[in-house]
Amino acid sequence: METVKGNNPLEAIRWQKEEYKVAEQDKGMLTQADFFALLTKELSNQDPTKPVDNNEMISQMTAFSTTDGVQQLNASFEGFASSMTSSQALQASSLVGRSVLVEDNIFGMSEGEAVKGKLVSDEPASNVNIYVENIAGEIIQTVPVGNVAAGGMTFTWDGQTSEGKPADTGAYRFRIVGLVDGQASEIEAQTYRKVDSVTLAGAGGNIMLNLNGGSAMALADVVEVSEGDT
Repeated sequence: METVKGNNPLEAIRWQKEEYKVAEQDKGMLTQADFFALLTKELSNQDPTKPVDNNEMISQMTAFSTTDGVQQLNASFEGFASSMTSSQALQASSLVGRSVLVEDNIFGMSEGEAVKGKLVSDEPASNVNIYVENIAGEIIQTVPVGNVAAGGMTFTWDGQTSEGKPADTGAYRFRIVGLVDGQASEIEAQTYRKVDSVTLAGAGGNIMLNLNGGSAMALADVVEVSEGDT
C-alpha cells in the first residue's frame, strides 16, 4: 500500500498495486469479466464534474458484446466442423468392402472377375454397344445393348473375353458407342469400384476412398453406393 499526499495534508489518495496474471488459456485476451472490471474502475475514477457520456458507455458495451458473440459463434462453428468430420469418417469407414459408383470408365480387375458398370445418356440412343478394352486399346469383348432410353442403365461384364475365356488380371475400360439423333456418339460409362480402405486425412484434408486397382477418390465424389459387392 502506498500513500501520495497533495497540497492539503488532510487529503490523501491511497491505492494498492494489483498484479494481474493472464491465465495461460486466455492467451492475453480480455474476457467479459475483465471488461466489466475495467468499466467499474473507469466509473469509480471518473471526474464527478465530467461523467461518462451514456451513449459512449452503451457503444463500448455493444462493441464488446458483438466481439464476444463472434468469438462464441466461431467456437460453435469449429465444434460443428469437427462433428461433421467425425460423421464423414464414420460414414466412409462403413464403405470398406462395398462398391461405389464413380464417374470413371477405367477399372482394375482380377482374372475372371465380374465388373458392374452404368451407362448414362441424356438422350435416347439406338444400336448401342459396350466395348471392353484392355490397356493397349484392344477390344476383348463386345456386349450388344440395342436401344436405350434417356437416363441410366446398369450392366455387368462377366469378365470373359470374346473367346469365352477369363480375362487376365489388369486394367480395362468400358467404351460405349451408339447412335444419338442418327449420329454415332460415345456415351458416358461409369463403373462400380470396390473400396479397399479409407484414408481419413488425405490431400487437402479430404477423406479419401482407396479403390481396387490402386486408384483413390474423395468421398464427396461418390455418385452412388451399391447395396452389395459387385
